[in-house]
Amino acid sequence: MTIEDVRAMTPDQLADTLVSLKKEQFNLRFQAATGQMEKTHRVGEIRKDIARIKTVIRAKTPAA
Repeated sequence: MTIEDVRAMTPDQLADTLVSLKKEQFNLRFQAATGQMEKTHRVGEIRKDIARIKTVIRAKTPAA
């Protein structure tokens, strides 16, 4: 997922994507703990995608 893709999303899409990424992150963490993880590179990708989405959400939210 690139930053251009994230910026093109609506706030609702961003929130939905963030929830699904957090679920995937939890599942990957669980797989790592049980030794069943196959795609170890995916952990870093998920973390970066979550950071991108949170950054864009923060930028789109008006300052209080």
